[in-house]
Amino acid sequence: MKNRTRLWLLVIAVLAIGGAGFYLFTNTNKEKTSYRFDKVTRGDVLVGISATGTIQAVTTVQVGSQVSGTIAKLYADFNSVVKEGQLLAQLDPTFLQASVNEQRANVARAQAQVNEAERNFQRTRELFAKSLVSQADLDAATTTLESARAGMSQSTAALDRAEVNLRYATIRAPISGVVISRSVDVGQTVAASLQAPTLFTIANDLRKMQVQASVDEADIGNVKTGQIVKFRVDSYPEQEFLGVVSQVRLAPVIAQNVVTYTVIIDVENPEQKLMPGMTATVSIEVVKAENSLRVPIQAIRFTPPIDSSSGEKMIPSRRSSSDASDDPPEGGVAERRMPRNPNHVRIWVLKDGMPAPVRAVKGIQNTQFVEVKETDLQEGDEIIIGVLGTVQSAAPAGQSPFQPQRMPGGGRRGGI
Repeated sequence: MKNRTRLWLLVIAVLAIGGAGFYLFTNTNKEKTSYRFDKVTRGDVLVGISATGTIQAVTTVQVGSQVSGTIAKLYADFNSVVKEGQLLAQLDPTFLQASVNEQRANVARAQAQVNEAERNFQRTRELFAKSLVSQADLDAATTTLESARAGMSQSTAALDRAEVNLRYATIRAPISGVVISRSVDVGQTVAASLQAPTLFTIANDLRKMQVQASVDEADIGNVKTGQIVKFRVDSYPEQEFLGVVSQVRLAPVIAQNVVTYTVIIDVENPEQKLMPGMTATVSIEVVKAENSLRVPIQAIRFTPPIDSSSGEKMIPSRRSSSDASDDPPEGGVAERRMPRNPNHVRIWVLKDGMPAPVRAVKGIQNTQFVEVKETDLQEGDEIIIGVLGTVQSAAPAGQSPFQPQRMPGGGRRGGI
């Protein structure tokens, strides 16, 4: 009997110790939530439109040939600096010179025919005055003279055309600039029967360039003449170039059912780092808030996590004076209501070991920062921007389970 009593007492003692251990374990081992923090800063918030474009010279002229022939000589090459009227190339003038000589002979023959027609007309007129020939003979002599003079004019025009073609065999620069392209070599034959073949491409002044950017139809309404543009090129990834919108072209460009518009951006290029054909990644400045109070974009997207033990969001039950209109009612923790105005946002800070909301009005925003107004936040205040994770930790008796910890690099983290 005594052994059975002792056995029961031993079982009760073991159960009591196990229950106490389980109670202590469940009440001292808490999930500790680690947060990421950032600071409220002051600076510029820029909203821009992103696009891609191609860098071109302001004025580019393609120099062609209006006559067919063989390239006899070249007087300019790639990167040659030329002046207006300077000799660039010479076509073989043999056949063109022969054509000129032929037309000069035709003019001489036509002149002889005119002279003969004039003499015949003079004799016929004198005979008609003496009534020795009829009126028909006089009319015939007149017609012959007029035909001879018309033939003379025709031959003269043909000679002028042959001389012009001969002059076209000498290719000269139409503008001053830099040769950026040469498409022919000595001995190559160019045919100008249907269209003028391009021999050279000359850029007027590479110290002034322009970017032809393709802007989507959804953003083109925000692009205006005079807006500041920043862009980068792959050749100088660390350098940012500036430009100004000079023209928004109305002609749409449709490719694969996507509509874009061409925006012309004027760029100064004093060092001539920018070259024709480079691809530019463009950001057009639409609106800018200068020296404004700003927070990271993650701050307005953050929502406190749910306590795993109670299933409720970890928000203080007391009402905050800075956000009295949006806090849940006192006496319990409930799901917070969304702000009535979409520009009213909550930014979370750490108070007494718990996340607490601070009311703010959202201004302009980009992919990094949000302008905040009408708020109690000050420059340098630490705000919660996200959650790092949860770990198990035992909190000593009488101490809050949330203990802020300084993160490497000046940040802090804390957990519940």
